[in-house]
Amino acid sequence: MRHKTSPRPTKSASQPLRDRPLTRAAGMQFVDIHCHCLPGLDDGPETTAEAVALCRALVLDGITGVIATPHQLGRYEGRNAAADIRESVAALNRQLRRLAVPLTVAPGADVRVDERLIQMLDDDTVLTLADQRQYILLELPHDTFIDVSGLLEMLLSGGMRGIISHPERNAFIARNPDVVRPWLQRQALLQITAGSLAGDFGPLAQKAGWCFLQWGGATVIATDAHNLWQRRPRMGSAYGLIRNHLGPAAANRMCLDVPARIMAGADIASAAGGRLQEESG
Repeated sequence: MRHKTSPRPTKSASQPLRDRPLTRAAGMQFVDIHCHCLPGLDDGPETTAEAVALCRALVLDGITGVIATPHQLGRYEGRNAAADIRESVAALNRQLRRLAVPLTVAPGADVRVDERLIQMLDDDTVLTLADQRQYILLELPHDTFIDVSGLLEMLLSGGMRGIISHPERNAFIARNPDVVRPWLQRQALLQITAGSLAGDFGPLAQKAGWCFLQWGGATVIATDAHNLWQRRPRMGSAYGLIRNHLGPAAANRMCLDVPARIMAGADIASAAGGRLQEESG
């Protein structure tokens, strides 16, 4: 299901955001592991000014660190080389420091599943999250089901874990959520889009997102933000919804602890409360 679009704002419409003091929502310090915040690489910001505006919105949403995840492979085949992403991240960090925007950006990618992926990792063609070679964000087609069990096993044999990008927005998976359980048995994580929990992507994605969250430790929340007029950051809203429905421990784990460990390339077993095997078994 496609996200509803709205008209792109004029320059004057975005001016209040640039002038607003950068006070983080509720004093939170979220880490966002999936965000299209680099300029001119994919369907995220077109210009550096738009990228900075999105980064300001991330800060206002309570985010202190973000992994830039431009698309790789799929319809971006031959584009967004790992070296180019790293260079773009470095340039954006320099600009944010110059403008005193308190956000740290790390390199990563939203990688379309591909049979060549293991070799591409060896060749440094595709990027892992925060360039740590511990976790890789795997994007499935929105309208087609692909069983990635074999790929997840190969990643594990190389010391990496797959994170499935927004499974609740894949129509087949949303209608058949149990199909992902074999992936959890292969230590995959499910990255749920913050906006899905509030219904931004329709009732089917919303229902599936909450289903996965109720399973427990195998989920992590990210914004998948692209811009300010269609795909804004919604981490603060998601945190509040999870806290209200599942309690503060679940909200902290999915929105704070697990994302921070992923960005650091650290093990998440303790942050997940040891429930991954229980929930996926």
